[in-house]
Amino acid sequence: MAGRGTSGALVAVIAVPVLALGTVFGVLLLGGSDADAACNPDASSVSIDPSAVPDVVVAGYGHEQLVNAAHVIEAGKALGLNARDQTIGVMTAMGESSLRVIDHGDAAGPDSRGLFQQRANGAWGSYEDRMDPFISATNFFTAMTRIEGRETLQPTIVAHRTQRNADPFHYEKYWDAAVAVVESLSGVDTGLNPGTGGQVCSGTTVPGQVSPTGWAVPAAGPITSVYGMRMHPVDKVWRLHSGTDLSGGGCDGPIWAAQNGTVTFTGFDGQGNGTIKVDHGGGVQTSYLHMYASGILVREGDQVTAGQQIGRVGSSGKSKGCHLHFGVSVSGSPTDPVPFMDAVGITLG
Repeated sequence: MAGRGTSGALVAVIAVPVLALGTVFGVLLLGGSDADAACNPDASSVSIDPSAVPDVVVAGYGHEQLVNAAHVIEAGKALGLNARDQTIGVMTAMGESSLRVIDHGDAAGPDSRGLFQQRANGAWGSYEDRMDPFISATNFFTAMTRIEGRETLQPTIVAHRTQRNADPFHYEKYWDAAVAVVESLSGVDTGLNPGTGGQVCSGTTVPGQVSPTGWAVPAAGPITSVYGMRMHPVDKVWRLHSGTDLSGGGCDGPIWAAQNGTVTFTGFDGQGNGTIKVDHGGGVQTSYLHMYASGILVREGDQVTAGQQIGRVGSSGKSKGCHLHFGVSVSGSPTDPVPFMDAVGITLG
């Protein structure tokens, strides 16, 4: 719900094929590939006249819900937003209200109303505004466009930073259904990527700064937990913390390779931590933990260079919030990354 940090109503997303509606509604994306257009903030919008929505079911959503989705799509079009932005709006409304104009809140937000469960705090207009699907969507999109660098963020993070949901990844489960609805109603293959929670647009990786010694910081600071023995924050046992935790600039912040090397592992370790390991030769290996699957940007066998963005900060596995766990091992044994990196001219944090 908007501005109240709690989940909206849920809907069971039924895996059904996207319906071929026969008639193409709306406009086509012009220029370049559909994927490039969907990720380009200057690309064309898609469109559907709410009065022309057919009486069908798409991804488990019926006619009333699809009409409301059409109002969201049109609100985005009126603001000149692209298909990705419009789909984020539909995804958010799915996660907040199941695409229904709800005239009640809940215990966490009894004053929340409408498609986006917007509160009566002055930020979302009058009661009538919040109950109007086009106006409430317009107010959502207006707030969303203030999210800096939203093209480089996962759709669920964009929605979270607009709505302030308690769970930043609450909306991720609705992405595939939102893509299906937008594409079915508009008749446009947007090129958006189902099955991943929504891709971050290509070409938006951020290179890190490489020092004269050829090394780079792995992520932005500050340091949030140092190397050494500690009480594990999740397991509540006393054991070695075999790396240095960096804030990384928060969820989806860039993670950079600390030095040239070969990727030897990507995936999830036995604790569920999204992990990248890089062999730099000479017995030196670095490791990067807690990415989500969509935040792992390299594959085993890839050759990476110092300062190359290889991931995005996440909070998978044994983690209580988005950060990077950065580890260094020498000849197979962990070592404190702070003095190691200091010796090669890099200050962590």
